[in-house]
Amino acid sequence: MAINARATQEFVPISDIKDGIITLKDGSLRAVLLASSINFSLKSNDEREATLYQFQDFLNSLDFSVQIFIQSRRLDIRPYIALLEGREKKQVNDLMKIQVQEYIGFIKNFTENSNIMTKHFFVVVPYSPATLQGKNTIFGLFGKKKSVEDKKISTQEVFEEHRTQLEQRLSVVEQGLVRTGVRIVPLGTEEIVELFYKIFNPGDAEKPIQLS
Repeated sequence: MAINARATQEFVPISDIKDGIITLKDGSLRAVLLASSINFSLKSNDEREATLYQFQDFLNSLDFSVQIFIQSRRLDIRPYIALLEGREKKQVNDLMKIQVQEYIGFIKNFTENSNIMTKHFFVVVPYSPATLQGKNTIFGLFGKKKSVEDKKISTQEVFEEHRTQLEQRLSVVEQGLVRTGVRIVPLGTEEIVELFYKIFNPGDAEKPIQLS
């Protein structure tokens, strides 16, 4: 029995990623913010309540939805091991070299026997423009046909207009979260590509990503 294998792209709703903006196949836009965490255990009860109230006010102030995404992954210790191995090779003192080797062995055994996880927090901000299909309106019946070049210019203008609307939402989200003590960094195109690559390829999450 033959299996009709379809490309992974058919199941991914992303049409394009440009200038840190994700364009979905339905025409809506998304931007992703990397958010820092807050250690409640180091705060007093008053500080915790103040933070919660600020976050509550932030959510109540929004007139659009946002998505909070938490990514948990096993800690990749390989870069640190590679750094230690490089320093080991530079050691001229035999005793220091043995100590570095033992430390490398300890780190490897500890991480292999312990489930050490890293967490990253993301806030996804959407913008879905209200589209009006010309063929379904009276204006579309009598509209002039556009050339290919005109359509390209129109598409770019529409994208920039929608991008402006999305950036205004990003500003609202950033200001609201900063009041709660959360630091925000918008992801660029390469960071977004890497994020989605790891989401759709969990087995390759620790491999380096080659971006064209």
